Amino acid sequence: MRPKDDWLTIVTVSFNSERVLPRMLASVPDGVHVVIVDNASTNIANIRQIAADHDAELVDLSENKGFGVACNIGASKARTEFLLFLNPDVEIRPQALESLRAAAARYPAASAFNPRILNENGTTSLKRRSNLLARAEWMPRGNIDTDCEVPVLAGSAIFVKKADFDAVGGFDPLIFLYYEDDDLSLRLRRERGPLYLITSAQVMHTGGASSARSVDIARIKGYHLGRSRVYCSVKHNTPFGRTKAVVKALLSAMSPLVLFSKRKRAKDWARLEATFKTLISPISPGDQPAHENVSGNEPKIH
Repeated sequence: MRPKDDWLTIVTVSFNSERVLPRMLASVPDGVHVVIVDNASTNIANIRQIAADHDAELVDLSENKGFGVACNIGASKARTEFLLFLNPDVEIRPQALESLRAAAARYPAASAFNPRILNENGTTSLKRRSNLLARAEWMPRGNIDTDCEVPVLAGSAIFVKKADFDAVGGFDPLIFLYYEDDDLSLRLRRERGPLYLITSAQVMHTGGASSARSVDIARIKGYHLGRSRVYCSVKHNTPFGRTKAVVKALLSAMSPLVLFSKRKRAKDWARLEATFKTLISPISPGDQPAHENVSGNEPKIH
């Protein structure tokens, strides 16, 4: 086993991710500690072998607890100053980690950072807005060539001081899927310091880690999309958040497209159901989210 650096721990969440996980792990520089938290993959033997091949620590969960809870479990294993939450379908470009470390020293007031996230076609994936923020706080359009503050972070690659992550309580365990990165971003920004995009640190988002395209999975995604949007809108006192959640769910459910697609119909109707259900019976701290067999690293559709 190679010696580990003592400044950074990478945490990644796996769910049947054996196709993309080796490429991500191969991009990690020697000496960086990686914790894989597996959300009850059906092919866990493959995940165990991949972890062993790449000298990564594996936490094998008996049930899918969602992205945020899995990240919290991985972070609890870290004894380093910094954490990097990285999706299994993201590859680290050369010198990216060094650039993030230098940025943390350059912007000591900042609490967390996004590297520049590149799509496979070379374009940049930048999160400029969130439905949990007033429109006045959204980031304007335009090319970004230098480091800058951002209103919210993309969840596929979040670099954060562990002390700040712990101080805000990590990811909200009541959010199973959707908005967990927005929620964490807003709490970090308000309680610990600004959020930054670091353009010299680059990662490649290759895609391919999402759950299977099935009616059942679509229904689960829709349910949690509706549930999480209402819950987070209330939590963050989003202006007209509940009203906007209802309107968006209604418009999606009434789209003519639902007549021609079983997947869209299942997703949008489940979203509408969960939206009204969560409005009528708000989620409280004592509740537990439904642990469904769906990936904890889904594309965000906020």
